[in-house]
Amino acid sequence: MLFLISFSLLFSCAAQKNAQSFSALIEPGAYATAEYLPLLKGRRVGVFANHTSVVGDKHLVDLLRENGVDVRKVFAPEHGFRGTADAGEKVASGIDARTGIAVVSLYGSKRKPTADDVADIDMLIFDIQDVGVRFYTYISSLQDFMEAALELKKPLLILDRPNPNGFYVDGPVLQPEFKSFVGMQPVPVVYGMTIGEYAQMLLGEKWLSASAMKHYEDADKAHAISIIPVKNYKHSDKYKLPVKPSPNLPDMSAIYRYPSTCFFEGTVLSEGRGTEHPFEIFGHPDLPSNLYSFTPTAREGALSPKFLHQQCFGWNIHLSENKVLQQHPHRIDLSWLLRAYSVFKNKPSFFLVSKKENPKPQDFFFNKLSGNGLLMQQIKAGASEATIRSSWQSDLKAFKKVRKKYLLYEDFE
Repeated sequence: MLFLISFSLLFSCAAQKNAQSFSALIEPGAYATAEYLPLLKGRRVGVFANHTSVVGDKHLVDLLRENGVDVRKVFAPEHGFRGTADAGEKVASGIDARTGIAVVSLYGSKRKPTADDVADIDMLIFDIQDVGVRFYTYISSLQDFMEAALELKKPLLILDRPNPNGFYVDGPVLQPEFKSFVGMQPVPVVYGMTIGEYAQMLLGEKWLSASAMKHYEDADKAHAISIIPVKNYKHSDKYKLPVKPSPNLPDMSAIYRYPSTCFFEGTVLSEGRGTEHPFEIFGHPDLPSNLYSFTPTAREGALSPKFLHQQCFGWNIHLSENKVLQQHPHRIDLSWLLRAYSVFKNKPSFFLVSKKENPKPQDFFFNKLSGNGLLMQQIKAGASEATIRSSWQSDLKAFKKVRKKYLLYEDFE
């Protein structure tokens, strides 16, 4: 194991096998206050957090302050500290109205804290609920934050949380030329790792910046970056999130569908933002009118969705949480994407592209989401889902071997 996890002991595999598989017994790292509060005593602390950083019904920042921890600064990711900003919206820095603590936005033009930002900080904490999907940007934020912590020589404590999509691995593996903030490393769309495990992989595979890796190699590794693991968790668990992770993932059904339907963000179709069920409702005004009808409206987290106030036709695949789980194939479902392309008449305009005379494959947002240019070509060529999936298998097999080295919890296979 890469890290010396000196602050918490992992349950043995035998104990994990005997643990019941439901969320009530699973405790995220932030719950282990007896293990990390003593480490923060007398230290000035900066916390990377959002609205998911909770312990029961209490926010981590409030819990820390109640226990005498000197929280000097909060760093905020996409959607902001309170989790209400639109996807992709630049989040301004400022003062949190509830606590009076300075909030530094790390989404937009500024993605890393600067030396000035941490001049009055002795230790950093990262506590964000991820959903286990490559283009969900919190693992990119994690990488940037880790690099800054190492480069600025600030100890970093990662409070691990379960991965609600951690029970399978699937999708195309990102190719380096398609690297962006919605995919920074050669991992599949669904990578089956917690934030803590992913952090271990970033270090172990030397995927951080050269300067960050040099500082890490020169540092006391056991304390440069440390992890408080989740208790009673294994990757076969279907963990129900206590708080919606972002405005457009309102429930577990959307979270389970998201790896399959977020691809619509790279197309002209609405992906359901501005509806009751984002990523489960999708369509376009020009699709056949006998399909499901919906009209996007302005909502929290989706103030300007595609086709605002325009009637669209498409599909509504929302199901109850239990039904989605019962039907979950433990893999990405491309059938809706392939079906939408097949019935869309103006196929040359189906995939969104930046305004360039001669766009390259990297100029298509769809390719940034998929992590390669092949999937788009396969869809255009009418390839079957089985053919497309077979093209992923070699890279997936190689990734799974790498992934195994960094797991903190019993795997699903």
